[in-house]
Amino acid sequence: MSSKVSYKTCKKKPLLIKDESLLNITLPLKKRAPRNRTITLSSEEKEFYQDKLVKLSSSVSVEKITNKTIHQDIFSILDLLPTSFVDLLFIDPPYNLTKEFNSNSFREMSSTGYKIWFEKWFVKLLPALKSTASVYICGDWRSYAIQEVIEKHLILQNRISWEREKGRGAKANWKNCSEDIWFATVSNKFTFNADAVKLKRKVIAPYTDSNGNPKDWEKTSNGNYRLTHPSNVWTDLTIPFWSMPENTDHSTQKPEKLLAKIILASSKSGDFIFDPFLGSGTTSVVAKKLGRRYAGVEIDEDYCCITEKRLHLAENDKTIQGYQDGVFWERNTLQDRKKINDHGNTLSLF
Repeated sequence: MSSKVSYKTCKKKPLLIKDESLLNITLPLKKRAPRNRTITLSSEEKEFYQDKLVKLSSSVSVEKITNKTIHQDIFSILDLLPTSFVDLLFIDPPYNLTKEFNSNSFREMSSTGYKIWFEKWFVKLLPALKSTASVYICGDWRSYAIQEVIEKHLILQNRISWEREKGRGAKANWKNCSEDIWFATVSNKFTFNADAVKLKRKVIAPYTDSNGNPKDWEKTSNGNYRLTHPSNVWTDLTIPFWSMPENTDHSTQKPEKLLAKIILASSKSGDFIFDPFLGSGTTSVVAKKLGRRYAGVEIDEDYCCITEKRLHLAENDKTIQGYQDGVFWERNTLQDRKKINDHGNTLSLF
């Protein structure tokens, strides 16, 4: 694909983009319902958070970008990043769909074209990885090109499928309500903390041993529960929506719970998490809440400022919806968790 610089003039100051799949667009402002908790920016807040953003003009040290939001086109700074500094790389690139992202859009291309586009920048991220690093890459059912590229450059470990319950039904096809995340590593030496990402489920068939004691489950005053090992099918996620405090206007925002699973499983406290398509900042926010170092790159200034606002809010609120007392819970278990909470902590809502 050509690397010709292209941009489109609009009412906002145009963003210079070094990938012709991305075009400048302007979206109308949304009207908010009184109880809408979507994170937004006032003009004063935007001016304040703009000063916290980082721009790279030459090669930088890890310290220069640690816990920072880089406001630039990722394609323009790939050669400026430090080497061997990333413990966990999370990539949520534009899927091969025509879709708008605030001031930018991505244009659908052929499967071959998407593979070429993806691999062209992906290989330039590889020098940033430590030899023990893990990589997670998001896609949908049409993104098989991602797996082909991964198998060429990394060790493919698994593919996670997760339920995305939002979306309209289709009259002439199955409703598309799942997405995939490919899990790969640089080598066969990597971090995976299975005990940190167990899911607490209600026991449907409470088997007991010969003495009548619970077998692999626990009895509580509020029901019977079992801690289950993590699988590669995730059905316990809630897509952020208007009444959730983590919600933003980003059209493909991932749940904090999804990032928490990945970060807890594939990194240790103090490890470095990097996201080259940061969006509205979920990766950085969750990394901060879980005691990891982080950095992310995002081309849209509004999303960068929202990221910084969310990071500021995370100073006083470390909660992650669906994650409590070191375990993940099924969806719609708020009342159960309230009854067994003995610590007086603020509970997430879903």
